[in-house]
Amino acid sequence: MPPFKMAFPVKMYGRFDGTDAKGRALIADEEIARRLATARAEVDALKAMTITGISRTAVVLFIATYTVRMFFITAGYHRYFAHRSYKTSRVFQFILAFGGTMAVQKGPLWWAGNHRLHHRYSDTEADLHSPIKGFWWSHMGWILSEKSSPTPTEVISDFAKYPEIRFVNEKDWIGPVTLAAFCALVGGWSGLVLGFFVSTVALWHATFLVNSLAHVMGRRRFVTNDTSRNSAIIAALTMGEGWHNNHHHYPASARQGFYWWEYDVSYYVLRALAAVRVVHSVKVPNAKALENARLRDGAFDVGMFRSHLEQAATAVVASRDSAAHLMTDGRVAIADRAGAAREGLEAMMEGTLVRADEVAKLTRRPGVATAVE
Repeated sequence: MPPFKMAFPVKMYGRFDGTDAKGRALIADEEIARRLATARAEVDALKAMTITGISRTAVVLFIATYTVRMFFITAGYHRYFAHRSYKTSRVFQFILAFGGTMAVQKGPLWWAGNHRLHHRYSDTEADLHSPIKGFWWSHMGWILSEKSSPTPTEVISDFAKYPEIRFVNEKDWIGPVTLAAFCALVGGWSGLVLGFFVSTVALWHATFLVNSLAHVMGRRRFVTNDTSRNSAIIAALTMGEGWHNNHHHYPASARQGFYWWEYDVSYYVLRALAAVRVVHSVKVPNAKALENARLRDGAFDVGMFRSHLEQAATAVVASRDSAAHLMTDGRVAIADRAGAAREGLEAMMEGTLVRADEVAKLTRRPGVATAVE
């Protein structure tokens, strides 16, 4: 079975400014709208500031702050705090936590806790940033919403027990302010603009592409319960995070590019740190994990089946509701029938998905996906 590919449905998911093709708002959230308006004003201010010119130092700062902070997000927040894919000392653990806050993506407990919930409920209604709620929502809307503000400490208690990590999580503004001051001191006005502000925005969008585009475009190698894809482009922008289907197949692996041609810069840095004993017990998938649940071997793609079935069911329910709303005679009776039909459809979907999961298990190769250190 060839890898599943999907063209990016721009019309379905809307534009990147939070509106559809006709300029209508995609997210009905006043708080998000206010923050987007503020963000647009800040971008206009940055455009005005850059008129003064960009120095070579500022360009170097941009590259350095983007790369270093991306490593703290990918190897620190993601592979260490969220998935415990390697071990390290308490000192370096603190460095990873503090360095991650400089990326302005909130604290390590908040980030890793929500990511663990993402894996638990991936591409379902309970998933905080699934594209099934709209591309824009999965890309940025979710993090701008007040709904995502609380830290889910109940799922990250293994790291919440450290007082210094709790402090960094609660005072996540210290890292960004420190980095901004450093950029201004080293590179002046243009160093602050390019080395901190522009670099931060680029870092945001590259990271958020893993939540949004990596569940919409790319190739699938393994059967998973979600719509994760592998993307070489996203991997290049994120130091290896673009091999997202690999990651959802075996989240505990510190190596997300499973083969030599799948470049994974974050993993290369971790191997270098392991060589000098800064980190240890770095997990990678063994041969059995690499061969289990592969689409090319005929494994049933339950993740894509689930996604298409839910999209079809949503369209059917929407059409029935629309028809019931337009009718003037017998509206109550029609609404009752529409409700009964919706319940029947949901029951059918639940039974179908259960059977689909059973088929998926039968078509996977025997053996449990494990990792070696």
